[in-house]
Amino acid sequence: MLKNHFKIALRNLWRHRVFSFINITGLSVGITACFFISMYVAFELSYDKFHTKADRIYRVVTDIKTPSETIKTDVTSWAFAPNLKLDFPEIQSFVRVSGGSFLVRKGNVKFQEDNTLFADSAFFKVFDFKMLKGNPNTALIAPASVIFSQKAAKKYFGNTNPIGQTVLLSGEAMPAMVTGIIKDMPENSQIKADMILSMTTLTQKFNKGIDEQWGNYGATTYLLLKPGVNAKVLQSKFPAFIEKRNGEESRKRQMSATLMLEPLKDIYLHSKRGGQEVGSISNVYIFSIVAVFILLIACINFINLTTARSVERAKEVGIRKVVGAAKGELAGQFIGESVVLCIIAFFVTVILSVVFLPMFNQLSGKIISPGIFSNVSYVAILFGISVLIGLLAGIYPALVLSSFKPVMVLKGRFSSGTKGNFLRKSLVVAQFSISIALIIGTIIVYNQMDFMRNRDLGFTKDQMLVMDSNGDPAKQAFQQAIKEIPGVKSTALSSSVPGGGNSGAYSEIENNKGDLQIANLDLYFVDFDYLNQFKIKIVAGRPFSRDFMSTDTAQAMILNEEAVKLFGYSSPQQAIGKRFKQWGREGKIVGVMKDFHFRSLQEKIKPLSMRVELNNLNLVSAKVDAKNLTATLAAIESKWKELIPNRPYSYYFLDEFFDRQYRTEQRFGKLFFNFAILAIAISCLGLLGLASYSTYQRTREIGIRKVLGASTPGIVNMLSSDFMKLVGISFLIASPIAWYFMHKWLQDFAYRIDIQWWVFAVAGVLAMVVALTTISFQAIRAAIANPVKSLRSE
Repeated sequence: MLKNHFKIALRNLWRHRVFSFINITGLSVGITACFFISMYVAFELSYDKFHTKADRIYRVVTDIKTPSETIKTDVTSWAFAPNLKLDFPEIQSFVRVSGGSFLVRKGNVKFQEDNTLFADSAFFKVFDFKMLKGNPNTALIAPASVIFSQKAAKKYFGNTNPIGQTVLLSGEAMPAMVTGIIKDMPENSQIKADMILSMTTLTQKFNKGIDEQWGNYGATTYLLLKPGVNAKVLQSKFPAFIEKRNGEESRKRQMSATLMLEPLKDIYLHSKRGGQEVGSISNVYIFSIVAVFILLIACINFINLTTARSVERAKEVGIRKVVGAAKGELAGQFIGESVVLCIIAFFVTVILSVVFLPMFNQLSGKIISPGIFSNVSYVAILFGISVLIGLLAGIYPALVLSSFKPVMVLKGRFSSGTKGNFLRKSLVVAQFSISIALIIGTIIVYNQMDFMRNRDLGFTKDQMLVMDSNGDPAKQAFQQAIKEIPGVKSTALSSSVPGGGNSGAYSEIENNKGDLQIANLDLYFVDFDYLNQFKIKIVAGRPFSRDFMSTDTAQAMILNEEAVKLFGYSSPQQAIGKRFKQWGREGKIVGVMKDFHFRSLQEKIKPLSMRVELNNLNLVSAKVDAKNLTATLAAIESKWKELIPNRPYSYYFLDEFFDRQYRTEQRFGKLFFNFAILAIAISCLGLLGLASYSTYQRTREIGIRKVLGASTPGIVNMLSSDFMKLVGISFLIASPIAWYFMHKWLQDFAYRIDIQWWVFAVAGVLAMVVALTTISFQAIRAAIANPVKSLRSE
């Protein structure tokens, strides 16, 4: 019996090859898209879960309260972790990590290792990063100990064993011994490094005494709690700990700290405090919904196409029932055919997944999976999804087909009934509601990305070349040398550029009441050319000037407008001449600059201070002419190699660098757009199925109308109008739903677009055009058919 059903199924699929191709294509594309999204979501949810002790690892974060604000940071002071371990037996181990960048030399081989971490010796006791060579228990104990990743080690040592060998670090050529090689850190880890230095290198060589600094915040701290310890109970003990250890100093500095614990597994997606790498739980939710929608659309499409063909098999069912076939047997046959079709779709899906997975990895910006055969469960999941769709989606068509009355269908009086029509139309409404919602979402995402790319940032970033000298003594000589290159318009030195990070500084600024108000201000060290170089406007007072070199290099500060508001001034002019104290410097405010976006548009502009500090300027920025750019870059590189020969030459353009902050959102937008296109395409196949079914049912009516003089445009309009109503209903359902979810998504941006009415109008028109184009093919075909053929049986 099963063999017979299988033969009949294959025979029907082959006989109706076009139908089978459309149905299999829709299912395959839908399952493939759903599979890719599911892998992406699973990957995002897997961050840091590969650590065996992940349930007991917590990051310590800090709320720092000053008289001006509360700063929510992802770091702690350097003294917290060692003292927490001393005071709380609940803590098994602690690890502090801090980022760095080092010039690394081995003979003639030299690279700037930007992806470097300092880490405490318990690093491998807390985290499960695999050590390939070396002893994980001792590798990070001694000062000047260094561990490389596989990838980094190969650059310096090739295929030789690096353990025990020495490399030279930074411009001072400090020797460091290689004590370990680790496997390249997994993609789904928020902690990533190509080089790890022992924390004692920092605390004993580069910054002695930092372990005792309670007010110096810069360490990312992780605690491994002992089994059974309640993190919330432990956290409740921290206020007493801070009061005991640092209460007096906190009151003196008017800066109080509140410590909290974040589970390691929650940091990547749920923490609002940032980190080395962060994700978006909102995007995960949105893509999960999109995956379900695409799969739902594919199933609806399958049902509509199958029931559209039901009239063609009505007589077959009638004859089978006359010769004794039971309803259950017929239903089983049709469900079997559905499963066979879905199994064929499974093999097509496997091929599509193999072909398009590399492209999907590139689009997502991550190696979600090296290949679907790298994990047997992937193929098993695909097969399971396909069979399940075949069973679930095949039930309704099977019940419809098996319930035909043989007497009626053999007399040619078959009708599917109003209930069937209502269900099919409801399914099309559901499909197009999803599609229109995705169109609206795509337009809003694109507009937000366009807004962020084109918004006036308050500074110029075009054709701005940035090079990091990493403190090389020849940086000023290099800056002066490249000024003479014809393609270089201007240059400047600074500690930071917009979008490139900055330091927070404990500051005391005279407020509108005449008191020194404590605040933590972002701080840029700049030279005299910086403001003019980036076209940052001064709205009160004056810019830094060489005419006041003696005072501007020691006693002058410029604030932005946001900082002026923080200290209570109603206008920028009122802040001019006010006192400041910052990092051992005292002086007066000489100017106020217009607010500019020195961070991502996802964050509000924060208070910023600038000072001239010529000894702390590592970045050389050059405004270059777009003409003869290649020759200009070559000339700059030549000067670098001449004046800074010990460091590898590298550069970036500020506009590209600044835009990197939006990579996550840009990738989200691209993924969203591509999956929206797929959903719309599959929906059109479903609409084509319903149009096919409807025109077949009305064949005789169309023939009669043509005999009575109806025109082809009139018949096309008659057949299309019902479907346009369905699309209109879909639009009314989709619009408020799309507005709600996209409004929620936009809340993650401090600077965002307003959702305009025209977005919905464009989406509605697009849906109408797509639907009308799809329907017209079938409607025109029916309208131009010879009426004699359709009326012959009457």
